[in-house]
Amino acid sequence: MPSSAPSNKDRVSVEERLFSLVLALLATESGLTKSEILSTVQGYRQRYDRVGANQALERQFERDKDDVRDLGIPIETLESPDRPGDNQALRYRIPKGLYDLPDDVTFTPEESALLALAATVWREGSLSGESRRALTKLRSLGVEPREPVIGYAPRLRVRDSAFEPLSQALDRRQVVRFDYLRPGGSAPRRRTVAPWAVVLHEGRWHLYAWDRELGARRTFLLSRIVGDVSVVPGSTFDAPEPGMAEQALAELDALWRDQVASVEVEPGSDAAVRLARRRGATADGTGYRLHYTDAEIVADEIAAFGPEVRVTAPDTLADGVRARLARVAAAHAEEDA
Repeated sequence: MPSSAPSNKDRVSVEERLFSLVLALLATESGLTKSEILSTVQGYRQRYDRVGANQALERQFERDKDDVRDLGIPIETLESPDRPGDNQALRYRIPKGLYDLPDDVTFTPEESALLALAATVWREGSLSGESRRALTKLRSLGVEPREPVIGYAPRLRVRDSAFEPLSQALDRRQVVRFDYLRPGGSAPRRRTVAPWAVVLHEGRWHLYAWDRELGARRTFLLSRIVGDVSVVPGSTFDAPEPGMAEQALAELDALWRDQVASVEVEPGSDAAVRLARRRGATADGTGYRLHYTDAEIVADEIAAFGPEVRVTAPDTLADGVRARLARVAAAHAEEDA
């Protein structure tokens, strides 16, 4: 008797199972019975027992039907004329004529390419539940990339452990708590926030949220969240006004434009090559003017170049770089002692 639990190699994600179900119900004219779906569709067939009970799998199918309908996909139920009232004889299908894209809705190759990139991020678990559901619906409508962008798709990986719990809390409108280490701080502080948006800026993930203790909007760098993100039991928040992600990015961009460092670099050095390629960098005599969002992060980056770079402004950034280099020198002195 086959096992009811699939092995790791046979395990199918929720999105893949829903997508396979949509494809199967779109492909049939006469409809499929529940047993036909459970025994043949990807995500069900791996757990289907042909000689045993499949109650748990049937309950999974009923939940999946609700999820598909929540996408706005109509599932039609057809009763068998020779077996009226028999639920096991019901046939399911998606009436294609009601679900085709309107004739005036098309996608350019560039738009299709963007959808392909969205799929890449989706596979990395970086999008919200709403985004995953939207992409599932688009794929079921036959929207697939037709042309490559430049021969490969960039892969965005989430490295901050806080990303997934914050994304889930955002989807469910749950208030969360976490310990946060402020720039230059010596100890983390507990924060209680309503998460409004998680955005990627300058290669780093940020949380845009309403801080309940401060009664104000705040932006948090995910890499500075210490420990686990926990949900506040029974505490939810109303949906924020539209455009929170765009507003968060606009504020981060404004901060990036306003903060400028002047640095001198060793000609022909690794620092000269790398800093010249930095976004927004402009040549300034023997060095560059560099925009930055976070003083602590840019101080780390500049200190890593060692004697190849010297900060001439602002003084606070120069002090931060010197302090880092002094700590490195002291650590080496201890090792040599």
